[in-house]
Amino acid sequence: MKKRILSVLMAATLAAAVFAGCGSNGSGSAGSAASGSAASGSAASGSAGSAGSAADSEYAMISGTTTPDAHPYNLGLVKMGELIKEKTNGAVTLDVFGNSQLGGERDLIEGLQLGSVQVTCVSTAPLSGFTDMFLVFDLPFIFETTEQARAVMDSEIGQEILHSVDEQGLVGLAWFENGFRNVTNNVKPIAVPEDLKGIKIRTMENQIHMEAFKVMGADPTPMAMGDVFTALQQGTIDAEENPVPIVETNKFYEVQKYISMTGHLFSPAPVFIAKDYFDAMPAEYQSAITEAAAEATPYQREQIDEQNVSGLQSLQDNGMEVNEPEKAPFQDATKTVYDQYVKDEAGCVSPDLYSKVEEIIAQHPAQ
Repeated sequence: MKKRILSVLMAATLAAAVFAGCGSNGSGSAGSAASGSAASGSAASGSAGSAGSAADSEYAMISGTTTPDAHPYNLGLVKMGELIKEKTNGAVTLDVFGNSQLGGERDLIEGLQLGSVQVTCVSTAPLSGFTDMFLVFDLPFIFETTEQARAVMDSEIGQEILHSVDEQGLVGLAWFENGFRNVTNNVKPIAVPEDLKGIKIRTMENQIHMEAFKVMGADPTPMAMGDVFTALQQGTIDAEENPVPIVETNKFYEVQKYISMTGHLFSPAPVFIAKDYFDAMPAEYQSAITEAAAEATPYQREQIDEQNVSGLQSLQDNGMEVNEPEKAPFQDATKTVYDQYVKDEAGCVSPDLYSKVEEIIAQHPAQ
């Protein structure tokens, strides 16, 4: 099914490119964008997260995520689609495909550039290939509270980070979020960093994430999200690390015994729209999309807050053991990551950016 959807999407993209090549002015490009979106929309008509009838819309957008339909990423995008439809009187719609149906996060980002996907919500980890600015969120234990993380995302520097890839085919629309990441495994509760020694843990393909686990003695193994459940089930890996809503909606409790609330990283989730597609739209539709993304953000964050509570209870009800380790030993164990990655070099966090983020955090001390 996934291959069939992708092939249809790519065919629509190629068709749009052909028609665009025949045009000689700006209106031709806009027309190609609209006709391409309609073709994509028809392919997406089976989406469980449909925001309206794509057949009747002028711009039928497709959004992909790696998360299940019940995850806040998807709920936030569906809300955004409802708002877009309302603000444009149905002229613009958004269909949401979760569960990695349209590929992993790298596939989705590339899809924005290729034109096969119009909107996505992803973690910041795969964005390091575009700019180093997002890397500041990958520093372990940089945030103690959700309030601190939100203050940074909603600040002027947060907006600068969000829009740092606007000229690379991705227009930043909003900061959704995924929450604090925690360790699940099948070996034992993780109470101190030494408990991670020798544990093979799935991480995202991010050097800072991997280094943080290496210095604590674990064996970090990058893997696409769509492959994690099977790898845990088959024992290819012992552990993974994700926020509670990801663990619960992916039913990792079926293949994991322990969840340790390490809170080692906070995961912001930028929402992007394809730049070429967005630029070809009338200004009134651009404004509607931007407004809808901003208005959907508080709703999406509320879903995260609610699922952090209900999800943890669900994990316990389904047999997972929960423990709350002291953070200080983990913070001490990962201090060398800062020495290695906060400096004026490619692939590192700019000391100036880090300083600005620290200033915002200091304004919101943990209680």
